[in-house]
Amino acid sequence: MKLLLIEDNPTLALWLAKMLEQEAFALETVQDGESADQLLRTNQYDVVLLDLNLPRLSGKNVLRRLRQRGDPTPVMILTASGSIDEKVELLGAGADDYLVKPFEVRELVARVKVMIRRRTSSTANEVSCGDLVFDIDTRQFALKGAPLAVTPRERSVLEALILRLGKTVSKASLLDAITHEDSPSEDALEIYVSRLRKKLDGSSAAIVTLRGLGYLLRRKDHDQ
Repeated sequence: MKLLLIEDNPTLALWLAKMLEQEAFALETVQDGESADQLLRTNQYDVVLLDLNLPRLSGKNVLRRLRQRGDPTPVMILTASGSIDEKVELLGAGADDYLVKPFEVRELVARVKVMIRRRTSSTANEVSCGDLVFDIDTRQFALKGAPLAVTPRERSVLEALILRLGKTVSKASLLDAITHEDSPSEDALEIYVSRLRKKLDGSSAAIVTLRGLGYLLRRKDHDQ
């Protein structure tokens, strides 16, 4: 799961990044509204964590621009203000949730997972593709009822695919999902996909290559 953290306080941003990465989220951070707006125009995220008091462009305007483009990416507002009027205004402008600083990271993580579940249009904790099942809360995969052993990067690739089940995911998006301290190449990505295909061999889930576009995950009987 890939998050975008928009926070202009470097100390808080660093602390949040460390805590969220410990929870195995892929995280990108930015400190001003204009840069955030540009990233949101060109990249895909599972959840946006948005501060309000930002330089160059306010958090409210970042949110408004996002929704005006028809982008449904879930947005959680992180703010020091507990004003009910502000909360009502932001929820009306398209925010999905609102968390007042200071907050417990455990609560933030729990709320992020709820937002992702909502985005998958499921009331359950699981997303499935045939006999492949992904538990959003634990970030564990099961195949035919048994745990599926995957490396951290294989998990990030398969997670990105199953959370956009049946939709094309570009190579750039998958590379973003597995980028942490270094930047893997497209060749490395193809190796991870090849390994995952071997692990899914014999199942009803398949990773399909769409040349020039990326990959998608779907049931093998999709076109039967």
